[in-house]
Amino acid sequence: MIEINLVPDVKQELLIAQRIRSTVITISIFIGLASIGIVLVLGMYVFAVQGVRSSIVDRDITEQSDKLSKVKDLSKMLTIQNQLTKIPNLNSNKKIGPRIFDLLTTILPLSPNDVLISDLTIDSTSNTITINGQAANSYAAVEVFKKTLDCSKVKFNTDEDKDYKTIALASNISTSNTSYGEDSSGAKVLRFTISFTYAPELLSPLSKNLSITCMTEGNATDSYLGVPTTIFADRAKDLTGGQ
Repeated sequence: MIEINLVPDVKQELLIAQRIRSTVITISIFIGLASIGIVLVLGMYVFAVQGVRSSIVDRDITEQSDKLSKVKDLSKMLTIQNQLTKIPNLNSNKKIGPRIFDLLTTILPLSPNDVLISDLTIDSTSNTITINGQAANSYAAVEVFKKTLDCSKVKFNTDEDKDYKTIALASNISTSNTSYGEDSSGAKVLRFTISFTYAPELLSPLSKNLSITCMTEGNATDSYLGVPTTIFADRAKDLTGGQ
């Protein structure tokens, strides 16, 4: 059987190209229509559904606002409620100021090294106490005061831990502004400023059953307390090895 192709190759290629073009145009039309449909749906959701939902929410807000506005002394209630929420935090961070009197009772030296306090400043931010005072017994009384501070301890426990702990009361003890002057009776006194860093547990409300004591080891006489410890040192050892 003999077949004769009467359509030239160029015509066949043109027909194939026309079919491909028609297919592409048809697919593009469907994609365009689908995109338009999606845009219309989204537009309806944004401008219709969202608008309705927004209106409903606004109406609820207005109704609840009207109800709250009818409550008597609402602003006072909200202010008090806000303050009540801060009470536990304020209570846990407060300082027990009256313990300062127990502190002074312990650290002030006894006669003849009496020390009188002119003023006392507490810096709770840096846990520092600064004392301005005067002593009739000159530098010896100030030295005894410093050593009493140095040997003082704080004993306490907590609600969580019933076992007592003992820690040093003061650190970074220093004296300054020492000068002679006259008191109200005309007697010669030594004016001074002493500052130290106190243990945070001293004024903390978490410290329970707190007591302050001065525990000296070894010689605790006034003559010993009045002598600076920095002038003493262990005796040097003999050299060995023929040197």
